[in-house]
Amino acid sequence: MDILIKVIQLFLCFTLLVGIHELGHFFMARAFKIRVEKFYIFFNPWFSLFKFRRNGTEYGLGWLPLGGYVKIAGMVDESMDKEQMKQPVKPDEFRAKPAWQRFLVMIAGVTMNLLLAVVIYIGICYTWGDSYFSNNDARWGYNFNDAGHEMGFRDGDRFVTIDGEPVDNIRTLLNDLLITESGRTVVVERGGEQVAIRIPLETLIRMRQEKAYDGLFTLPAPFIVDSVASAAARDAGLQPGDRIAGLDGRTITDFASIREALAEVKVQTTMLTVIRDTDTLSLAAAVDGQGKLGVLALASPYTMRTRHYTFGESIPAGIRKTGEVVSDYWQQLKLIVQPKTRMYEEVGGFVAIGSIFPGEWDWQDFWFKTAFLSIILAIMNLLPIPVLDGGHALFTLWEMITRRKPSEKFLERAQYVGFLILMALLIYANGNDIYRFFIK
Repeated sequence: MDILIKVIQLFLCFTLLVGIHELGHFFMARAFKIRVEKFYIFFNPWFSLFKFRRNGTEYGLGWLPLGGYVKIAGMVDESMDKEQMKQPVKPDEFRAKPAWQRFLVMIAGVTMNLLLAVVIYIGICYTWGDSYFSNNDARWGYNFNDAGHEMGFRDGDRFVTIDGEPVDNIRTLLNDLLITESGRTVVVERGGEQVAIRIPLETLIRMRQEKAYDGLFTLPAPFIVDSVASAAARDAGLQPGDRIAGLDGRTITDFASIREALAEVKVQTTMLTVIRDTDTLSLAAAVDGQGKLGVLALASPYTMRTRHYTFGESIPAGIRKTGEVVSDYWQQLKLIVQPKTRMYEEVGGFVAIGSIFPGEWDWQDFWFKTAFLSIILAIMNLLPIPVLDGGHALFTLWEMITRRKPSEKFLERAQYVGFLILMALLIYANGNDIYRFFIK
């Protein structure tokens, strides 16, 4: 069932993104009175799942979910319709229009994807606000997994800065730590002092390869008294707000470990180490036959911070969020082409994309992921590869600058080269998925 929900979310998201992208090309072409022959969601080699014709345009749904397309009359595109290009130029064809109009048609899909991301982020800010956990609220620091200990962190450390930049939003911390072309210097607060930890690039690469960042750090769960429920606990002097930090001289700070230690000394009296405000107290407390002190523990001492927006405030917030995600993803893309970072090994295909969706339906998460993937689609389409919008736009921009139009034969050959490059990238990305699933 979880897999089915993931597949449905991926299909819905991808259909929306491709549809919006192609609508950008479609509406811009129509605005300049350019004839659009086909409008397809997904590709349709050999056959279509369904199709219909209206106002001279064939609309349809293909069976191959690798994208979508609009077939614009008089344009050298992925359809490779050479016969049409041999015919005399007609006024309603793409090739009959001035370069600036053709350029706008080419970038309209990317523009629509970026606008979609802005609209989604505006909606998220207005509907749910911006929720995050602040590093400043990690009063007892963090617990780290084995990889974190190997990197030099100790349980109880609290992040201060990464390469001199203050740490606040924990949601972005892993990206800030891992996405880099060099090592990182992390300053933590440890025992009231600041300690600098230098993490070399090789360690960060290994962390990404082994996915050791999963559970790298977690918030400790302290035993904090919420209310006193028995006379014995009151006689011991326990009060709401007390934090139990040890038993019989042993330092034990997390809730689960304290419960286990209490079970070992049931029907006895134990000496509790209790933190109350700034004081450390030793209290003798009776443990009953069930290994309990007679107090109710606070469910969670942590709260998420949420900033709520009015509709007017959500507009600049959504634009700002889009800009931040574009900047972060562009940085990642630049690192992928740098061999020393080895981030090219982490490129994934459809399985990797589908895995980012949760196994249960959550509209807020769905829209977050959709906005993120819309930005990825926009940036990837801007790459200067023939067959992608960026390649078409580059050739048109060259024409606008030099006043020389590339020949149709050159554009046809460029399409073939671009198609081969695109197929190679798709095979590599999805091959990585297969390798990680069956081998790693």
